[in-house]
Amino acid sequence: MKIRFSDNPISRRKFFGQASCAAIGVSTLYSSLVNLKAFSAAALANSTTAGDPEYKALVCVFMSGGNDSFNMLMPRSTSEYNEYATTRSNLAIPLNDMLPIFPDASGGRLFGLHPSMTRSQQLFNEGKMAFISNVGTLVEPTTREQYWQGQVELPLGLYSHSDQGQQWMTGLPNERSATGWGGKVADLINDMNNNPNISMNLSLGGTNIFQTGRETIEFALDPYNGSSGIYGYGDHDEWNVFDRMRTQAINSMVDAEYQNMFQKTYIDVVRRSRDGHLQFQEAIGNVPELQTQFTDNYLSRSFQMAAYSIAAHESLGMKRQIFFIDYGGWDHHDEILNNQSAMLYELDTALGEFADAMAELGLGKQVTTFSLSEFSRTLTSNGNGTDHAWGGNVMVMGEDVIGKRIYGEYPTLALESSMEVGSGVLIPQVSADEYFAELALWFGVSPSELSNIFPTLTNFYQPGANPPIGFLNV
Repeated sequence: MKIRFSDNPISRRKFFGQASCAAIGVSTLYSSLVNLKAFSAAALANSTTAGDPEYKALVCVFMSGGNDSFNMLMPRSTSEYNEYATTRSNLAIPLNDMLPIFPDASGGRLFGLHPSMTRSQQLFNEGKMAFISNVGTLVEPTTREQYWQGQVELPLGLYSHSDQGQQWMTGLPNERSATGWGGKVADLINDMNNNPNISMNLSLGGTNIFQTGRETIEFALDPYNGSSGIYGYGDHDEWNVFDRMRTQAINSMVDAEYQNMFQKTYIDVVRRSRDGHLQFQEAIGNVPELQTQFTDNYLSRSFQMAAYSIAAHESLGMKRQIFFIDYGGWDHHDEILNNQSAMLYELDTALGEFADAMAELGLGKQVTTFSLSEFSRTLTSNGNGTDHAWGGNVMVMGEDVIGKRIYGEYPTLALESSMEVGSGVLIPQVSADEYFAELALWFGVSPSELSNIFPTLTNFYQPGANPPIGFLNV
């Protein structure tokens, strides 16, 4: 049985607005030349993992807006819960509402998840999910005293949505850049894939910095319909005269030979766009329908499209794929309890569905899903919500995750603690670079390349035999 796409896709206007300008094979043909990477140097030829035959995929979920992650993962031990409840005041989750998790090597400390996260509770207790606690952007190790006295370099634009979001996508905490670490990883190992028309980086969130490399650009997908292609191209309805004329005109233009370098470059891009779209849609169309049922909302459908793209990786000639899913709306300055409850439920459901789909495909060990968010939020209430903060908690899921653990040191949530700098803002104890570097290592990047991708990483970790944190089987 073939995959059946939804009859209720997002509007063309919305998709065009968020699609990649050069998503090799999608829609915005005319504007794509503005920032095309076709004029860049060719992708690096010497892959660090060319001898590795195993398929792997990274799936990034960006919780944009700043997730209040200390109401996602919480302490349940009596004394720690009391500190949590005092600090969080009217925003504290009642102890009896928390979903208990039982981490290994917890030193007797008890923890729980938000009551909306039933699938995450199950996955964690089964060893298929882990949390990294109090992680955030850092330029160098920072103490409370150093922070107040200005003795250390702090991340650029700390507490700013735009700067912190960019830094989680670039791995560059002390500069602004339009090149993401997912793009740089793809640049390094691009030759592992055998498809010049479809990027290693597939985006279900439109154009994004995370997947933009020096030579790599994202291939934008619609969660409902896959690759949208060039509007009106390839419609063989005999009554649709204009689409038939459009198709003939594009084919004539693409199949012609051009001597001018710029004309040839333009046509090469159009040709790859056309061919990539057709290849992708054919490969997805030949995937047997998954038995796993996905909820009919934008987030779950994004994970579903990622699942079908993963299922089609052999047909697409892919040994490596990186997916980006943007799930926005976490900037809860108001009504945080209701809003976060609904959004965590939607995210938790989608993660559970995706985990089921990967198990169905037999690829659970070869796909790692991880969360990003520009920062956590203040532990203290602003009345009915929380404000921008710093260190927080992230989750990572997959059968190659060394799960049922909380990595890093879950901090005390009492005010005036050694890592708190006011209003319940916590200095991270694990650098975001360490988190990213371990994902890159698992994906196949050589340890010797890590400092090129993450220049400040060596302030926290010296690449060697052991991974930076230890949450993946590297």
